[in-house]
Amino acid sequence: MVSPRPAVQALPTYRPGRNPADLAREIGVARAVKLASNEVSFPPLPAVLQAVTSTMAESNRYPDNAAVVLTGALAERYGVDPEQVVIGSGAVTLCQQLAQSFADPGTSMAFAWRSFEMYPLLAQVAGARDVRVPLVPGRPGGPADTHDLTALAAAVDDTTRVVFVCNPNNPTGTAVRGPALERFLDAVPTSTLVVLDEAYREFVTDPEVPDGVDVMRGRPNVAVLRTFSKAWGLAGLRVGYLLAEDPAVAEAVRKTNVPFSVSLVAQAAAVAALDSEDEVRARCATVTAERARLTGELRARGLVVEDSQANFVWLPLGERSAEVAAELEARAVITRPFPGEGVRVTVGSAEEDDVFLGALDDVLSSRDLLPAGA
Repeated sequence: MVSPRPAVQALPTYRPGRNPADLAREIGVARAVKLASNEVSFPPLPAVLQAVTSTMAESNRYPDNAAVVLTGALAERYGVDPEQVVIGSGAVTLCQQLAQSFADPGTSMAFAWRSFEMYPLLAQVAGARDVRVPLVPGRPGGPADTHDLTALAAAVDDTTRVVFVCNPNNPTGTAVRGPALERFLDAVPTSTLVVLDEAYREFVTDPEVPDGVDVMRGRPNVAVLRTFSKAWGLAGLRVGYLLAEDPAVAEAVRKTNVPFSVSLVAQAAAVAALDSEDEVRARCATVTAERARLTGELRARGLVVEDSQANFVWLPLGERSAEVAAELEARAVITRPFPGEGVRVTVGSAEEDDVFLGALDDVLSSRDLLPAGA
């Protein structure tokens, strides 16, 4: 009998957000609202639609494996050399390539927890030990939702090959500020690669939260990970990128790329999105304004909601998280529960968020589902 590797057998199955059309059919309603996967609610940018349509005429050919045009556009945007840029099929694929490039059995990968749920899975596949450093309250008396960078630096030892710092953090939405991040990077040995995972950077409004690309300058063991899936609206096309201060880091990640994994259409769409940056910024401003409104509405209902720097909010509902999410789903609203910890709610359109708030009001009025102190 053929058997997979034990590490693969032990992997939990990744759970994507439910399809709203499937839920609507299941519960017999006309429409369900999906606020689970941190997608933007806007349709694709007009320039993206045009680029996708025109590029499809060439889809009988393989894409440019080096993604030269997109790489050049990103290099120019960030003021780096093309050799410092790696294009991948979404940021999560680049995370996998980082694990493959730098982690061996017997080494370790460190990160805050809870954070992006793929980090421990990727360490497991690479045969590396995952070191999870608990989050701490971002304010006295608040929920544990913020990176403890002092503890994360202390967790780094001579086996640690990669450290992920998700900033803003997924799923809690909090972000670490400049001085704390600088102190952390100064404390990490130069032999350990620090990856600043900034999938939600475009939604940051706190001026004290640094741009990782600026922090990266002059630090050869720092790289920055970003994506076109969120603010740029290309979740369905899968394009991410890594910027590395040391071109040798980028080259190592590039070597683990699956050939032709970023499609012709995806590359063209990403270039068109970059050319539409003003429109993207305007969309992000709409999202962050709606985030403020949604946060205020939730606080008015007695819920603990810390300031988010991403396009989602975090409800630290503890042991009642799964139950609240299930009750919302029964009312045609899909959120993302983390059982025993909290519920992540994507900031949708104002209409979608009002549907969510109405469903939440119904849940809260029908059952005592809030933890003590919420």
